[in-house]
Amino acid sequence: MSMYRDRVHRGSAGATVLRTVGTRERRSHLTAPRVPTVGIDIGGTKVMAGVVDADGAILEKVRTETPDKSKSPQVVEDTITELVLDLSDRHDVHAVGIGAAGWVDADRSKVLFAPHLNWRNEPLRDRLAGRLAVPVMVDNDANTAAWAEWRFGAGRGQDHLVMITLGTGIGGAILEDGAVKRGKYGVAGEFGHMQVVPSGHRCPCGNRGCWEQYSSGNALVREARELAAADSPVAYNIIERVGGRVGDITGPLITELAREGDAMCVELLQEIGQWLGVGIANLAAALDPSCFVIGGGVSAADDLLIGPARDAFRRHLTGRGYRPEATITKAQLGPEAGMVGAADLARLVARRFRRANRRRVERYERYERAGRR
Repeated sequence: MSMYRDRVHRGSAGATVLRTVGTRERRSHLTAPRVPTVGIDIGGTKVMAGVVDADGAILEKVRTETPDKSKSPQVVEDTITELVLDLSDRHDVHAVGIGAAGWVDADRSKVLFAPHLNWRNEPLRDRLAGRLAVPVMVDNDANTAAWAEWRFGAGRGQDHLVMITLGTGIGGAILEDGAVKRGKYGVAGEFGHMQVVPSGHRCPCGNRGCWEQYSSGNALVREARELAAADSPVAYNIIERVGGRVGDITGPLITELAREGDAMCVELLQEIGQWLGVGIANLAAALDPSCFVIGGGVSAADDLLIGPARDAFRRHLTGRGYRPEATITKAQLGPEAGMVGAADLARLVARRFRRANRRRVERYERYERAGRR
């Protein structure tokens, strides 16, 4: 298995076993033990793991491609285990947090559904806790990214925050008063599947007109490829850049050309941004947060995307002119946010473990003293 490693600091080895999971983030991050934990970010193409300290700094990270046999849950679990054990050789790891691209149940123990992996009601937490020398926490990757931005990034100081992750599709998360709002069944924040255009583009979810069909990396690339395939005059620049191979058009290429001033690419990002603003206005009407944080790969377009989103948000906001407006800001932690957030949430599990371990040690010492009498 090929592996990329970025090592910043080496610590001592050591860990212990516990099958448990923490709940109730509110106030608990303030009293969580300041110990190193591992965060895992699982996507359809990569698995990234990093040792993170209590201040959100990454001490070391390793990354590998998601195995070709990723349709098998066992293979992905083997990959996660290998990365964690590799990091545990050099760091005193106390817990592992996993951010999974999928629906995670309210107990944060099972992945109910993952679009890119063959996880269906998969008891990921318990399977890994049985193999690793650390306690394990599982959550949705947008929740972990939002937690990281609230703790260490663009959302610091915000009481009511909504995060939008723009990648292949749209994900999201809600934080209120220092707690992630997961909903009754754990699957809150699937904003990308709000219907914004009745009878619109078909979505892989089975419905039509979902928000992510108009404001996402897939939407951006689809529009550019359609113009290029039609041999539109406005697409000549991008057609030349890919040598006529329409399938080679990607989101990063569109962003690069937009920064160079390509009119079509600038217009496409504006359209994606306008749809982003429409969706954010709908969310503001429902949730009334103080801040929207925009993350994910598409957010790399910066003001080419977020500027039009802010304009559309102001035009479509219910009660505009007569209510306070939420701020819209770009995420600060980049592609490592999910990993950092998963590690920080896992630190809450480590606290419970340390208390349980301390009680076991105290009981053992009492038995030892009683035996010497």
